[in-house]
Amino acid sequence: MGLLSLAATAPAMAQAPTPPAPKVESPYRASATKVSNLVHTKLDVRFDYAKRYLYGKTWITLKPHAYPTDSLRLDAKGMEIKAVALMSGNQQQPLKYTYTDAANLRINLGKTFKPGEEYTIYIDYVSKPDELKVQGSAAITDAKGLYFVNPDSAVAGKPVQIWTQGETEGSSAWFPTIDRPNQKTTQEISMTVPSKYVTLSNGKMVSSVPAGAGLRTDTWKMELPHAPYLFMMAVGDFKIYKDTWRGKEVSYYLEPKYAPFAKQIFGNTPDMLEFYSNRLGVEYPWNKYAQIVCRDYVSGAMENTTATLHGEQVQRTDRELLDRDFSGESVIAHELFHQWFGDYVTAESWANITVNETMADFGEGIYLEHRDGRDAADAHYYRYAQRYLASPRDATKNLVRFHYDSQEDVFDLVSYQKGGAIMDMLRTHLGDDVFFGGLQKYLKDNAFGNGEAHQMRLAFEAVSGQDLSWFYNQWYFDAGHPVVAIDYAWDAAKKMQSVTVKQTQAGRTFQLPFTIDYYVGGKVQHQAVTMTEATQTFSMALPTKPDLVNVDANKKTLWLKTDNKPLADFAYQYAHAPSYVDRREAVAAAAKDQTTSVARSVLLAGLNDKFYGIRIASLQALKLDDKAVAKAATAALRKRITTEKDPLVLPALLTTLAKLKDKKDEKYFTRQLSSQSYSVQGAALSALATVQPAQALAQAKPFENDSHGALSRAVTEVYARQGGIAQWPYVRDKFDAARPQSKFEMFEPMASMIGRLNDPIVFNEGVTRLKDLGIKYKAYGADAPVIAQLQGIMATKGASAENKQALDKAIQDIKDAK
Repeated sequence: MGLLSLAATAPAMAQAPTPPAPKVESPYRASATKVSNLVHTKLDVRFDYAKRYLYGKTWITLKPHAYPTDSLRLDAKGMEIKAVALMSGNQQQPLKYTYTDAANLRINLGKTFKPGEEYTIYIDYVSKPDELKVQGSAAITDAKGLYFVNPDSAVAGKPVQIWTQGETEGSSAWFPTIDRPNQKTTQEISMTVPSKYVTLSNGKMVSSVPAGAGLRTDTWKMELPHAPYLFMMAVGDFKIYKDTWRGKEVSYYLEPKYAPFAKQIFGNTPDMLEFYSNRLGVEYPWNKYAQIVCRDYVSGAMENTTATLHGEQVQRTDRELLDRDFSGESVIAHELFHQWFGDYVTAESWANITVNETMADFGEGIYLEHRDGRDAADAHYYRYAQRYLASPRDATKNLVRFHYDSQEDVFDLVSYQKGGAIMDMLRTHLGDDVFFGGLQKYLKDNAFGNGEAHQMRLAFEAVSGQDLSWFYNQWYFDAGHPVVAIDYAWDAAKKMQSVTVKQTQAGRTFQLPFTIDYYVGGKVQHQAVTMTEATQTFSMALPTKPDLVNVDANKKTLWLKTDNKPLADFAYQYAHAPSYVDRREAVAAAAKDQTTSVARSVLLAGLNDKFYGIRIASLQALKLDDKAVAKAATAALRKRITTEKDPLVLPALLTTLAKLKDKKDEKYFTRQLSSQSYSVQGAALSALATVQPAQALAQAKPFENDSHGALSRAVTEVYARQGGIAQWPYVRDKFDAARPQSKFEMFEPMASMIGRLNDPIVFNEGVTRLKDLGIKYKAYGADAPVIAQLQGIMATKGASAENKQALDKAIQDIKDAK
């Protein structure tokens, strides 16, 4: 499952996490007891688009696990159960059952079956997902299992689709099953659909036959076992692009509009399959790999076995793809890595979701390292680690979490981003050969079965010969992370360099193996150390005072640190230490106090760094309101804009140059308006507005009908700040059509326009939208900034008493919302 964030995360600060208010501990969640085991699931389904129903028949083959049983409990959420029978050959023997809570179907089998003795149950049922009352999570925002998109074609231009979402326990909303991750079953699904539509499911399509007027039945078979939550169906008007890898079909299902760009969107998939198969020593285990893009999806993406489902955000045109960095492609790698970690070997319980999600997050980085190099991978892991470190509430959660209120709660920054950083740290500690050997053993030992953190630990221990309980106890079965201060001392008489590391976090002291690098006279000495005490000093005899002492030289330890070394040392670190994080830390240190020439020299060097991410960070760090900084940087910025070609860097470069508000730069801004990158065009238009607002307003008009992403936001902002009543419909409609993240980026300029125009229609339409945004996303912290904007409108000169009263009410509505 790919995790999406609604709002950008602020940089982490080196401080201890704030513990939450005391509360009653959530209940212990054991792995589901296996009374019966799923063996095979056969489904025959058809759809009622008008009612949004699925009419289903299922034949479920099971066998008792350890003890004889004469009963069966199945998960079946919100269904109408029409018949239940025991199959005897082709004959049905009706069975007694109860279904009183619309969730648990309890069946009296009429006889006792022994462990290992197979039997088949037949159920005729109706699934009614839109009548089901279920709760989603931050990662998976809805949980009704089966989704009808625009089934009555009421929304013009929007495709008609059906798709499913099984994780965590949504599959049992569209077919009866034992909806637990520690069950595995083979499957066969026959879907009867309108002939004009394409279908997709797990495994291979084995037949496609006419089924009456305008209908067709497609049958898909999955001959290898997998968990019920990984079952999937999709139906709609999709164009299929077919690729191959080692003789297996690799296919991409897209809306017709985006079909010409299928190869550009998903084209790295065969390379990912090859890389992961080789790196893990386990060849991709399934008979095909398909990816499909669906509308209104409730998460980022889902790793259904052999058939990943993506949200529409991955669909882009060739021009939109110019603005995609790896964060836009990482979800493709993430879901593919799940085909091993999650599908081939599945977490035996949601408490152990780390063996699925942590691994998929880690898998993103190793592919990026393979494709784009170490800097790119380190930047990816660093960004993820900072997201976790910036969230104090997540520092209180264990990675393996046996206590939770709902299984949806475990899909968070701990299971994903923190876990990925921990796995990268373990890789560094063990070394690549041992680490990937451990992953291979884990996969082979648990193939087509289930795993948990302890099984992964045992695999690493078997290959490494090391006891790793210390590592797993502190990182997997306990919460938090080290918070450290690092201090340095040089004893000239003894020619001894000392480094003191102090852990200041509450609770346990972490055992931390890391390397200290000492740079002397252009040479580096490495010192491998292990910190086992709260405060510990490490020393190294050296011929002269070192130019740099680089603690945690690999930059893989997950900690919040205050590194008390002078800026000159950070400048040396930027120029001589090898990694992305070394340079990124130096830029961050230089950004804090730009009054010194040393700081400015680091930032100016960063403008020309080999890696685009450092160039962006340096640009964003420059404080051009400081005259000394502006004087030092102006020539460098203007030189850079004549040579910079990367569309990922140019927007930051244009935005930074615009802060000078110098009309001399108009030519640079105007030139970039013709870029093929929407992000570059958007930044250029916004930059032009800082020096020639009237010209920017005129230039925005031609972009109205071909504005995407950043360009659309820029046009909206120019209209909001410079336009009149004639531009309001564009601003309003773009806001209405935007996804949540884009709405957050647009609401401040929209609020500015509302206050500036002081028009009753604009006022009512705008305030209603701001209020609705604040209420809908209050849980994500949207209420405070929205209220601030509404208060800003109230303070606008000329705001009427009537408008102020309406604003007061909107603010109160947001505050009162639950």
